[in-house]
Amino acid sequence: MTAPLPYILLVLAILSEIVATSALKASDGMTRIGPAVVVVAGYAAAFLLLAHTLRSMPVGFVYAIWSGVGIVGVALVGALLFGEAMTTPKVLGMALIVVGVAMLKTTGGS
Repeated sequence: MTAPLPYILLVLAILSEIVATSALKASDGMTRIGPAVVVVAGYAAAFLLLAHTLRSMPVGFVYAIWSGVGIVGVALVGALLFGEAMTTPKVLGMALIVVGVAMLKTTGGS
């Protein structure tokens, strides 16, 4: 069993990526300095945390979790903060992502 620290780092990397991507939308093409700074800092933090996570966890599993949960998180933020549509196909797609990541974990992906 993997110690909890890599999972904590992975959660922090995911949150950093969600914040950075949300700020990317708010940066208006990187023309607004405040959100642009959040983008750079958020992605830097995400990749640093991801790199530390990869010291003790397999890259395929970590990347699947990071990207999959990040996609779902950004879609939810887009709907909540930016008024983007949450359609049935989007919800089904997010559910498939979650199922795919769960399958990686339960079939020996880590």
